[in-house]
Amino acid sequence: MKRFARLIPLGWLPLLALLAPAWSGAQLRAATPAEQALDAEAFQGMDQTITERLPDVQAAVVLLKGRVVYAYHRDGHPDTLHDVQSVAKSGLSALVGIALGQGRIAGLDQPVLALMPEWAPLNADPRAAEITLRHLLTMTAGFAIDDPTGTAAPGRPQDAWARPLAGAPGERFAYDNAVVPMLAALLEKATGMPLADYARRELVAPLAMQEPSYRRGLHLRTEDMARLGQLFLQQGAWNGKALVPQSYVMAATRPQNAGGPPVSMPYGYLWWVLPTEAPRRTFMASGYGGQTIWVHPPLELVIATSATASVDSQRRGQAVQLLRTRLFAAAQKRYASVER
Repeated sequence: MKRFARLIPLGWLPLLALLAPAWSGAQLRAATPAEQALDAEAFQGMDQTITERLPDVQAAVVLLKGRVVYAYHRDGHPDTLHDVQSVAKSGLSALVGIALGQGRIAGLDQPVLALMPEWAPLNADPRAAEITLRHLLTMTAGFAIDDPTGTAAPGRPQDAWARPLAGAPGERFAYDNAVVPMLAALLEKATGMPLADYARRELVAPLAMQEPSYRRGLHLRTEDMARLGQLFLQQGAWNGKALVPQSYVMAATRPQNAGGPPVSMPYGYLWWVLPTEAPRRTFMASGYGGQTIWVHPPLELVIATSATASVDSQRRGQAVQLLRTRLFAAAQKRYASVER
C-alpha cells in the first residue's frame, strides 16, 4: 500500500458516501439511551487503551447494524479530515460501479482503447489492446512494475499506459498505483465530466457527506470512511435505491485473483478480501500507515481507522492490531447483546 499523497492529481475524487442500513431504509440512526449504555459497556476502557498504548492511531469508528457504536478521535474533533492513502482506490471502485450501472460504461470487459482510442499510439505492444477495465480493477493489466514497496507515484495516465508490459493481461496480479489515474481518466471520458463533478453529483451531494480536502491527497473524516464500507456492506443500496449495482458490489468484494504484496490477500475490484470460506467474506480497503476500512458481513460490522502515515506507523501496524483484536472483540460483545 502506498502513500496516497502523490498518487493522483488533486481534485478528482470527492468520492465517499454515507449509506443507510438496507433493512430500515434510513440513514445511520442515532442511539437510544439504552443503546448508548450498552455501547459504553462493550467498549469500556477503549479510549484509554488507544490514547496511552497506541499513539499512531488517530481515529476509529465502529458501525454495527448501521449505527455508530463507538468513535474515538485523538484530537477530540469528529470532523477532522485524515489522509486516507490507498483507501481511495476502493472509493474509486464505487464510482466505476455507479458508471457501469448507469450504462456509461458498456461492461468491465470493454477494452480500455475502446474508451480511449487516443492512447493506442502510446504503446506499441499488441497486448495493450487486450487490456480491459476488469484488468485495471483487479491489478492484472500486465504492466511491468518496478515498485517492490508499492509506493511509487504513477504520474500521468498517458505515461502509465505507455509503460512496457511484462506479461499478458489477466495473467498475474501486480499491485499498481498507476491504475488510479488511468481509471480516473476513463471515467471522465465515459461520463463526459470532471470526475470531481461526477462524484459530487452521484455521491457527495445526495448523501450529504462532508466535503473532502484534496490538498496533497484525499482527506476524509474517519466516519465517512466507515460509510463507504457500509455502502458496500449493504450491497450498494441507499434509502431503497441501488446506487452501486448489487452484482458489481458482490463481485468487487469476492476474490477475483489470489492477490499478492503489499497486503498478500486475495483481490477483488480494488478491495482486498480475507482468505476465508464464509458465504460472504470479510473484505477491506487498506492504505499506507494504518488507514483501513474493515467490513465483516457476519456481524453487519464496519470498522474504520485513521493513523499517522509514516514508515514507522506502517511498520508498527498499531491500527490493524487494534482493529483485529480489541475493537473486534468489543464489537462481538456488543453484537451478542443485540441478539439476546
